[in-house]
Order: sequence, then C-alpha cells, then structure tokens
Amino acid sequence: MSFFLFLRDNARWLAGGFLMTFFSSFGQTFFISLSAGNIRTEYGLSHGDFGLIYMIATLGSALTLPRLGQIVDRHSARRVAFLIMPMLALAAVLMAFSQNLILLVVTIYMLRLFGQGMMTHNAFTAMARWFSGQRGRAVSVTTLGHNAGEAVFPLLFVFVAGLVGWRNSWLVAAAVLVLVALPAIAGLIAVDRAPRATDPVSRKTEARDWTRGEVLRDPLFYLLLMGVMAPGFIGTTIFFHQVYLVELRGWSLEFFATSFTFMAAMTITFALVAGQLVDRFSSVALLPSFLVPLGLSCLTLGLLDAQWAAYVFMGLLGISYGFSSTLFGSLWPEIYGLKHLGSIRAITVAILVFATAMGPGLTGYLIDLGFPLPGQVVVMGVYCLAMVALMTYVSARIKARALPAPRASDTSRS
Repeated sequence: MSFFLFLRDNARWLAGGFLMTFFSSFGQTFFISLSAGNIRTEYGLSHGDFGLIYMIATLGSALTLPRLGQIVDRHSARRVAFLIMPMLALAAVLMAFSQNLILLVVTIYMLRLFGQGMMTHNAFTAMARWFSGQRGRAVSVTTLGHNAGEAVFPLLFVFVAGLVGWRNSWLVAAAVLVLVALPAIAGLIAVDRAPRATDPVSRKTEARDWTRGEVLRDPLFYLLLMGVMAPGFIGTTIFFHQVYLVELRGWSLEFFATSFTFMAAMTITFALVAGQLVDRFSSVALLPSFLVPLGLSCLTLGLLDAQWAAYVFMGLLGISYGFSSTLFGSLWPEIYGLKHLGSIRAITVAILVFATAMGPGLTGYLIDLGFPLPGQVVVMGVYCLAMVALMTYVSARIKARALPAPRASDTSRS
C-alpha cells in the first residue's frame, strides 16, 4: 500500500494520534520554558533554583505515571482522552494564577504528567494496538504532532503573550484544549480501528506478550534504557537553557529561533523516513543508528562558536529526533508484545520523563557551581557515541533470543 493510500484509508485515527501529540505541547519543556524568564523574575529564582523546581515536579510526574498509565490497558483511547485533557487544561489555568512556589511545583507536575506523559502515552499505545504491519508509518505520522507543536506554538505563544501577557496566554491555552482539542480528538478516535483484510502482513514476527514484571527482570531492558533516555535528557537540557546558551555564545536570539524551523523540517522528514525503514527492517535492526546524529549534534554545539553552528546542531538534532520518535513508538511492542503494552509503556515513558527531569536540574546545578554548559554538552556527545556500540550489542542480543529454539532432532543430526 502506498503512503498516500495509507493516509487516506486511516485518516481519522492518524489525525487523532497527531492531534494528541500536537496538543501535548502544553506540557512539553520547550513550551513551558517560554515562560521561564518571567517565572524566574517573578519568583526571584536563579537558573539552578528553577531547574531544581522543574526537576522535582517532573520526577513527581515520572513516579505517578507507571500507575496512572495502566488505564490505557483497561479503557479506550477516547475515554482516556476525556480524563487527561481536562486535567491538562486545569494545569494551564493554575499556571496563569499561581503566586507561590508550592503551587508552581504542583502546576508543573500536572503539566508534565498529563501533557508530556499521558497525552503522548495514550497516542502511541493506541497506534501500536491499531496497526501492525504499518505500525512504523502510523507512529511516524503521530509523532509529527510533536514536531508541528515545536514549529507552531513558540511563535503563537510569543505573539499572544505580547497581546495579553504571559499568564493570560496560559488561559488561552486552557480554552483551546477544552473547546477545540478535546472535541476534535474525541470525535476522531470515537471508534477503535479494527484490523482489515487489506492490511499488509508484518515482515517481522511479533514478540510474545511479556508481563510488566517479566520486563522489569529483563537485563536487556535496562541496557536499552541507557540509550533510549539520551534524546530526552539532552534535548530537554538544551532547550531549557536555550536563552542562556545563546547569550553565552553571543548569538542572535532571532537567528537561533529560526533554526527551530529547520530542526522541525529535518525531524519531520526523518520521522517519515524512519517509519518506512521500521516497517521494512524492524525497530530492533535500526536501534544502533539513532544516537549517531545526536552525538555529532552535541559535539557541534559544544565545540563551535560560529553562529552557523546553530543550524548544523539543529539539523543533526532533527535527524536524531525523527529517528528516535518513530523508533520508540514501535520498539516496545516489537520486543515485548501488545497485551500488557500500556503498563510497559507507562514504565518506559516514566523513565523518559525522569530523564527529562534530571537534565535541567543537574545541568543548572553544575552551571551554578561553575561548570560551563558547552563542556557539559560535549560530554553528552561522547556519551551518545559510546552508546552506539552498546545499542549494537543489544540489538544483536534481542534478535538472537527471538530466534526459535532448535528442535532436538536438529541438534542430534549436528
């Protein structure tokens, strides 16, 4: 089936997944950090102080997600959306009215839990269940919602904040979630997608259905996480400190802002490319590849002062983001099956949220201690390149254990 026929025949479900990731932007770091300067000013916080608050709130959401995330195994994607989207809107309202640090922590906790955590979790779990042979394509289309949000919402927020102020901009976000996003998504995913006779047969064998307990006892799971956590940790760290980094390099803030569009274009392109490759070769086969451009992007940003380096960095980051976003959406069902996917993905998403929490807090603390941010970014790049070798080993191990055990008669003849 051609890609355009695939889009036509599955438009409602793909659009629903796309919009869930698109509107998860209100709980993503890149969106929250647009208010970081105002928050630090009004609350009298240093970079390290705000990073610590952000880390505590995000860690709280990571600890909550494994339990809350199990609801996607018991309820439809539509019913889950009716629960989590009003809560995300409530968090946006709290951001508009919060006046003390305790309420600020609660607000960021809710934004991270229901935005970055549950909205994304619900979307990708639904795609994994609704599609098999075309899972890579479905995930690649759904993940474009993140990229579209990164391209659109920063400009919209700056524009709206200029008109009504940064706090009222969060009220606008809440209204959009309740009045526009929720009705649209609920209508699109009102009916779960059922397998069709025209669906292509998957070229890869689906794994047996692991329980969450079995996954947590699997040594390869923890090795996988060492690589999987890197994009979230690094991307969140750099975007959280983007204004500080631009000032440190002496770059034009307007020029740096234009590089986000380039990153979004590269991410979209390579997310779609990755979707085709996953359906052809499998996620496990592509596992060693996604950290190469990420490592090179970190080395570029950490070592080069020239303003054009921002575009090289953003381009390489976009390639890595495109591959990883598609890869992570199809990797877990391919390795651990579908029956307990919601519970398993809740664990993985929680760990990824934990990684995004650690980034701003740890690097902000190191900045306050005098460790330069560019040097920290270089260390991240070296780590990524080291993880390429580890992911190559993990990929080989997963492929080996997926092979059927030899029969006794075959062994006797050898």
